[in-house]
Amino acid sequence: MFDHKVTDVFFDLDHTLWDFEKNSALTFAKILADNKVNVQLDRFLKLYSPINLQMWALYRENGISKSELRYQRLKQTFDKLNIEVTDQVINTLAHDYIAHLSSFTHLLPNTVQTLEYLFPKYKLHIITNGFQEVQTKKLKGSGIHHYFQKIIDSEMAGVKKPHPYIFEIALEMAEVAPQNSLMIGDNLEADILGAKALGMQVLHYNFHKDDHHGVCKMITDLIEIKNIL
Repeated sequence: MFDHKVTDVFFDLDHTLWDFEKNSALTFAKILADNKVNVQLDRFLKLYSPINLQMWALYRENGISKSELRYQRLKQTFDKLNIEVTDQVINTLAHDYIAHLSSFTHLLPNTVQTLEYLFPKYKLHIITNGFQEVQTKKLKGSGIHHYFQKIIDSEMAGVKKPHPYIFEIALEMAEVAPQNSLMIGDNLEADILGAKALGMQVLHYNFHKDDHHGVCKMITDLIEIKNIL
């Protein structure tokens, strides 16, 4: 299916291997209770999830800083819920969220089985826009850190996917040509189009149930990778 022999496979982390939605929900259940914020969790998450995605899109485009992202996604959610929460509480929640998020370790279905299959055959790496202090903890806590040779994050690169430089750094660190590399991720813009622009081969893990786009092959379960590689 690929034009060139694949030697190196690059994965995104959140929403691709690590079950961000489940782990995030468990984190919020803990920190909202700890800080005595009286809100129904399901209602909170229903509003928070799309706001968080919007804030990350802004962050990718350098529209907001890391601290603004962490504050605004909470502030805007509480505003929509018509719940008055002080800035002090919001800042405490923002801090506690980062502190506790990586302590939850759920992976998406078939992550370990897929990595076990790929590990003897390919060099595996991570390219993530997540924060450096959190992503390594997620990998280690969920027991998959040892599968990966290189872990490249946006803070290390100084730019975020889909900026070409983060992919250039990743290829350079892995010592591999773009055409012999495969990028697998959930975000069409950041992961797929970003990597493809640099000549990498791409596979879209359609976690968000996006419409079919014709840019590349889409999969809905990681185990499908076994039939492709």
